Amino acid sequence: MRFALLFRDFASNIHSKPLIRNRFIHKAFFHATRTILQTTESPPPAEGFLPGVEQSKFIKSTQEEALKNPELANTGVANGETKRMNMFQAINDAMGIALTTDETAVIFGEDVAFGGVFRCTLGLAEMFGKDRVFNTPLTEQGIVGFGIGMAAMGHTAIAEIQFADYIFPAFDQLVNEAAKYRYRSGGLFNVGGLTVRSPCSAVGHGGHYHSQSPEAYFTHTPGLIVVMPRGPIQAKGLLLASIRNRNPVIFFEPKILYRAAVEEVPVGDYELPLGKAEILKSGKDVTVVGYGSQLYTLERAIQLAEKDIPGLSCELIDLRSLLPWDVDTVANSVNKTGRLVISHEAPQTSGFAAEVATCIMERCFLRLEAPIQRVCGLDTPFPLVFEKFYVPDMTRCYDAIKEVVNY
Repeated sequence: MRFALLFRDFASNIHSKPLIRNRFIHKAFFHATRTILQTTESPPPAEGFLPGVEQSKFIKSTQEEALKNPELANTGVANGETKRMNMFQAINDAMGIALTTDETAVIFGEDVAFGGVFRCTLGLAEMFGKDRVFNTPLTEQGIVGFGIGMAAMGHTAIAEIQFADYIFPAFDQLVNEAAKYRYRSGGLFNVGGLTVRSPCSAVGHGGHYHSQSPEAYFTHTPGLIVVMPRGPIQAKGLLLASIRNRNPVIFFEPKILYRAAVEEVPVGDYELPLGKAEILKSGKDVTVVGYGSQLYTLERAIQLAEKDIPGLSCELIDLRSLLPWDVDTVANSVNKTGRLVISHEAPQTSGFAAEVATCIMERCFLRLEAPIQRVCGLDTPFPLVFEKFYVPDMTRCYDAIKEVVNY
């Protein structure tokens, strides 16, 4: 009954409009962006700049590179077509496929009917109708509570929290309701059809309310799945897997990659495995672990370290899923290399790197050649003008690699 009054009007008029003062801005932005997408095969220009992404060896810029991925072998797209997409377009494509293949699927959130602030839902309301892609009131706990209700009644509910920094009003709904729904009913009921998408992490100018990485708050919660992709191909496959997984999923999207990461993405329907890490680069001396946009910083740090230290060989692992996370892949790597460096944007204290470090210490203690290094954000609120000092950059990651090698 907590949200009965809140959604009394919403239930009868589910397609809420944006605030009057924003209406003309939304219309102009929507039509301008749609015109760009309809008149060009190329993604719109990048608005967020992240060093190393365009030159990254992990960005699949040709069809041959994209389809070579062994995880696509049994998906039906291995011999299919690809299309050049940035990450927001790949996410949009995934949601379009989800709506096409599942008649119970709906998308809702603040301004999603107009494409959303990052354009991830652009054109979906026009394609599938306002009964399936619709705006909500500005209330995060209401959005997730509504999604829990829809999922409990058998719908596939795809909710958007406009920024991860504002997911905290929905914390109780996610942790005490969605995560425990199946357990408290003895398996009789579940809300496995719920997926909550949310843009996260630094973008260069977001400050303390539009830059946070809150993933560790939720990885402490049994019953949830937590995912964070590194690029368009991964985002599409992991999002489709998240939507179809019969557990509630929080899908964090590094917002700086929406336009900065551009790949040849398979146009068909495919899923990538949840709970499985990917070894991006094999090596024998140091295991380096990250996820999301931080992987590109780690790639550059590895390149510098291997250039400066003759014979050095680093192994880079993308966790992709944080709950559950693939401890076996990381442990196998550390048993081989004897050294581990973990990096993420979130603050260090109680960050996800601490969980990784502890598990690997328990499993690989006798094989470790150096103390495990964590390279993380600082234990302060996310700053605006000092962002470049807060976010773990290439130099800090390079220093950590050098530290474990020279120990």
